[in-house]
Amino acid sequence: MLTEPDLDLIAALQIAPRASVATLAEALDVSASTVGRRLVRLEEQRILRVIGQVEWTARARGNPRHVWVTTEPGASGSAAKALARFPEVQLAAETAGRSDVYLAVHVPDRAEARELLAERIPGVPGVAGTHSELVLRALTRADSWRLHRLSEDQQKILSREQVVPDGFDAGDVGPDERRLIGLLAGNGRITAAEAGRSLGLSQSTAYRLIQSTLRRGVVRPRVEVEPAQLGYELEAVIALTITPGAIQAVAGELARHPSARYVSIVAGTASVIHQGVFRNEDEMADFLTRDLAPLPGITALQVSVVLRMLRRYWLYREDGRFAPDRT
Repeated sequence: MLTEPDLDLIAALQIAPRASVATLAEALDVSASTVGRRLVRLEEQRILRVIGQVEWTARARGNPRHVWVTTEPGASGSAAKALARFPEVQLAAETAGRSDVYLAVHVPDRAEARELLAERIPGVPGVAGTHSELVLRALTRADSWRLHRLSEDQQKILSREQVVPDGFDAGDVGPDERRLIGLLAGNGRITAAEAGRSLGLSQSTAYRLIQSTLRRGVVRPRVEVEPAQLGYELEAVIALTITPGAIQAVAGELARHPSARYVSIVAGTASVIHQGVFRNEDEMADFLTRDLAPLPGITALQVSVVLRMLRRYWLYREDGRFAPDRT
């Protein structure tokens, strides 16, 4: 179980993932050595990682897709494991409800989408059927989800090292910056010295590249911890059908909901996908019956409850922790 100080540290990193140990210590009112030991322990226990969330157009041509997979009886586990190994699969989970397996996939090139969706995924043993939705626009992503534990004063301290992107511009990504994106994707807290050694650049050049990449929004550092570790033991992917005139308003309200990890407007049979986390069944019931009820234009919803998470943001998961490196 995570301790209260552990949760405070995670909450601080959610605000400023690249904050120095000294700044984290100041915000949390503990020693820098305590913060350092706690951070190393959480990483060694495979509970926490700070990664870099790469902007879609810097990673591939075209947007991700939600894919729901139905399987033959008894085949959901083996099919999910096989699908999770596909390099295009960002997220893979066994689910109950609308589907047996839920995937989030991001294909490098639009031309490859047909092969993946029409041939490779249906060709996996045990897969009986698939349905997909194209993401048109994301209103919130996991880097924006927060544990609300810290005071305004603590948040102000952390904001000193919080890099807020000016927007997004991946139009002029050079070869060194492309290699840096790969480093930041794996380690969102990499230092300029570490990046310089890996890339064969001076520390000052690496620092300028890191700051440029972050300011332009090409990479957004974020904390990765399984929600169950934070007390959110129930996760669901909810597909909502909404009348056209109400789609933007409903999506905006859902993006502001405390449960929202990922809300997107999609093209398909659904209009909006809400991927949310909840502490228990009562909290999810309140969301479905109370919070959704006043929103205009919702005509139908389908719920897929996550039973087991196998992969999230291309990182394998195992019993609520990061799986050991598969090298």
